[in-house]
Amino acid sequence: ANAPADPVAHLLAEDASLGPHEEHLRYRWGRYKECKALAVAAASQETAGFFPAAPQKPLSAYANLHQTLGLLPQQDGSATLREWLPGAKAVALVCNTNEWEPEGKGEWWATLDEETGVWSLDVPAGVLNHGDRYRLRILTPQDEWVERLPATCRLAAQQAAMGARYDGVFYNPPDSERHKFVHARPPQPRAPRIWECHAGMGLEEEKVGSWREFADEVLPRAVAGGYNAVQLMAVQEHPYYASFGYHVTNLFAPTERCGSPEDLKYLVDKAHSLGLVVLMDVVHSHVSNNCEDGLNGLDYGQEPGQNYFSQGERGYHTLWDSRCYDYGCEHVKRFLLSNIRYWMEEFGFDGYRFDGVTSMLYNHHGIHREFLGDYNEYFGMDTDVEACVYLMLANELIDEINPGGVSVAEDVSGMPTLCRPVSEGGLGFGFRLSMGTPDMFIDLLKNYHDEDWSMSRIVSTLCNRRQLVERCIAYTESHDQALVGDKTHAMWLMDAELYTGMSALEEATETILRGCSLHKLIRLVTMGLGGEGYLTFFGNEFGHPEWIDFPREGNEWSHKYCRRQWTLADTTHLRYRHLGQWEKEMMNVEKQYLFMTDPWLWVSRQSEEEKVIVFERGHLLFVLNLHPINTYEDYKVPARDPGTYRIILDSDMPRFGGLGRVPGPGWEVELEGHVWKDGPWDLYTTPEIEGYEGREQSLTLPILPARTAFVLVTNNEG
Repeated sequence: ANAPADPVAHLLAEDASLGPHEEHLRYRWGRYKECKALAVAAASQETAGFFPAAPQKPLSAYANLHQTLGLLPQQDGSATLREWLPGAKAVALVCNTNEWEPEGKGEWWATLDEETGVWSLDVPAGVLNHGDRYRLRILTPQDEWVERLPATCRLAAQQAAMGARYDGVFYNPPDSERHKFVHARPPQPRAPRIWECHAGMGLEEEKVGSWREFADEVLPRAVAGGYNAVQLMAVQEHPYYASFGYHVTNLFAPTERCGSPEDLKYLVDKAHSLGLVVLMDVVHSHVSNNCEDGLNGLDYGQEPGQNYFSQGERGYHTLWDSRCYDYGCEHVKRFLLSNIRYWMEEFGFDGYRFDGVTSMLYNHHGIHREFLGDYNEYFGMDTDVEACVYLMLANELIDEINPGGVSVAEDVSGMPTLCRPVSEGGLGFGFRLSMGTPDMFIDLLKNYHDEDWSMSRIVSTLCNRRQLVERCIAYTESHDQALVGDKTHAMWLMDAELYTGMSALEEATETILRGCSLHKLIRLVTMGLGGEGYLTFFGNEFGHPEWIDFPREGNEWSHKYCRRQWTLADTTHLRYRHLGQWEKEMMNVEKQYLFMTDPWLWVSRQSEEEKVIVFERGHLLFVLNLHPINTYEDYKVPARDPGTYRIILDSDMPRFGGLGRVPGPGWEVELEGHVWKDGPWDLYTTPEIEGYEGREQSLTLPILPARTAFVLVTNNEG
């Protein structure tokens, strides 16, 4: 569609509540236009003849700092060091070649371009070899000598001792060792079904898994489970393993603990060969406060515009104990945009999940703030407009490199315009994570008896989005709920019986029956009502037991709770397999009927007394009975379309761990134990002359068992 002539007016017409904030939105749009013009001008001046960028992709040409800064090999065997360090008094390269002293053999001192703040050094051919280790020795304005890594360091490796600092690694492997990409990007999904993954903890063995092991052993499980995208966590280097990858030190370096950069490229290429889109969990909201190994070490009190970070409270996140960027600095915007381009072009990532977006959007970083939906919370002096502008440019760049590439915002505030296209004045994200959903379900599981669950609360929380103008990724639990100190849904539901009661060779206890039933229903209602995409943390789909506890001194550096026990899902007589099969079948229903991208969503019943939710999504009819004991016979529900309906998904089927009380798909081979012997089981609508709960048709279900869900489709759609 053509971009509106006046994007802000377009936003106001789309959402009248934005009217009082027109001045703020026009200022934001103006800053975006200024920064975009600056980027286009800089790209045309600085990259002409250096990097042949297509003229229709000006941001890609501008986002080139990874090609100009850092310690880079050249074709003739020499190397160049370029580093933006305004304010530094002296900069030298120290490495194993000069025995870590710049006064050794050769010339190792860089020179400063005072106009740009960039220090430069040319290293002759043959001096540095692939794998050599190095650091920068810097004299700060305070006359202190420090050793740091370049901001665009391509690979960092830890020294031999446990807990030792990291060195930069001169990365220049021979062509024979470089991965050659074979597979093109798969089509970008309209409704992402995302498997959130961590390669290091992806194996069953008690160790850190490698990129290659994950590619060969774990990625096929994503395909088998019906997902169309994997989201890789902990890609950027992070010395503190237990940070789950969120305390990044080196933005351009894949974490060395999982293998070489070429191995990561192999993983992405393998995913593409399987038809999987690969999203990276990118951290541009903050960096580790680690000075020795990371970007924070390049802050020695420079004034604004010459520093990566804001100073004072604004530059520090008190809850995360980490540093926050100065997005108003032109170099910072360009640095982060270059990072976006680097991972997509060098490694083949298709898109991103942006971590900590709420922290970026507001000067207060969202700390101790409860967003209640008042638009004054989103637009005002607390808003970091420069961060908003950066995100607009970042999302525009993603689309330049990979048109339609998935971009997901982890934002708890619900800022309006977050998911509107940049051309329409929005921030350009494709999706927002529905972060209120897991909190709601954890609260219900932790604090309420089943009979006290509110159906209207479940529905309103899942539908709490600006439908038709904002797309959301629905999820019941991510890695956050799996960490030590919290509990997954399976743990909340079944607790210790996860270890003793999951054999299908024995009769299920009431706890196991309840737990498995609600585990399935919670996921179905979330996928059905909650958004236009879906996410689960790998392993949680089958109710993975225990929490995640990374190796640390307190657990004697054990990996026992930092792995995925795939055997549980593979063993046919375990109920873990039943839960995994249920999620797989949900994915297949979405794949076949595309209900998550259908704009039609209608909730026709949310009965507090019956504990029943009935809704339409596209041409599918969802019926869920969450009552702990009540089974309903001849249960009448409103229907959208006249004709014949058939159940295509039934949570009570034996292969999903149910009791088999209702014939459903594949029931012919599971006839034993079914109450209803006659079939195929077609259900016919009845006209309702005077209407029935907003519908002109009704449907009568012979039985709706307690804690059971159905998905039905009309025959003309099946």
